[in-house]
Amino acid sequence: MLWKKQIPLAITFIMGLLFGIQYFVPHRISENFFQGYLDWAVVIGIFASVLAYISFYRAHGMRIKKKAPAWPYSLIAIAMSLIMALFGFIQGREEGTVFMNMFTYVLVAIEGTMFSLLAFYIASAAYRAFRARSVQATALLLAAVIVMLGRVPLGESISFWHKIWPSLPTFTGIANWILTVPNMAAKRGMGLGIGLGIMMLSLKIVLGIERSYMGSGD
Repeated sequence: MLWKKQIPLAITFIMGLLFGIQYFVPHRISENFFQGYLDWAVVIGIFASVLAYISFYRAHGMRIKKKAPAWPYSLIAIAMSLIMALFGFIQGREEGTVFMNMFTYVLVAIEGTMFSLLAFYIASAAYRAFRARSVQATALLLAAVIVMLGRVPLGESISFWHKIWPSLPTFTGIANWILTVPNMAAKRGMGLGIGLGIMMLSLKIVLGIERSYMGSGD
């Protein structure tokens, strides 16, 4: 039906217009309006979390029902979530409870293991990116080596030219210059580009040009 598209578009346009005005109006009414929005956002977030749990159990339940590959892990995920929720409601989340022990000694350990694996992916990506196959890749490789040497005591000790000409910077000084001048300039340029992209996307959503959030690109 037409109203299923027009009402969300109207709400998006009105709320986008109101919040755009609110940001530039330093008035008590404007601040109260924004605070009221934050309160409602908490309420909506709670209902959204309920939908997220329903989606979680539904997705894993379908995997178990269809005996999809690695379906026992879905069974473990459902069982552990129910066990943690049960003990959380019964004992609370204080230190020494089953909930906090599972969180500290199981979940935190798993998360630490997963993040530690990122080091290997970073090393692999760095090896592929720092191969001196072009002028740009060579410059990236040299800058990376200088910055790494400037961040460890070894870089300061092997800067032999600094002992001969004290006015010349060490690896630490060169690394700091790379990080504060060319690197900062590139970061600010990227930040400006990202900001402009966010602004354009926001305008497209408010004006109804971008409608992918409605589940369709029409």
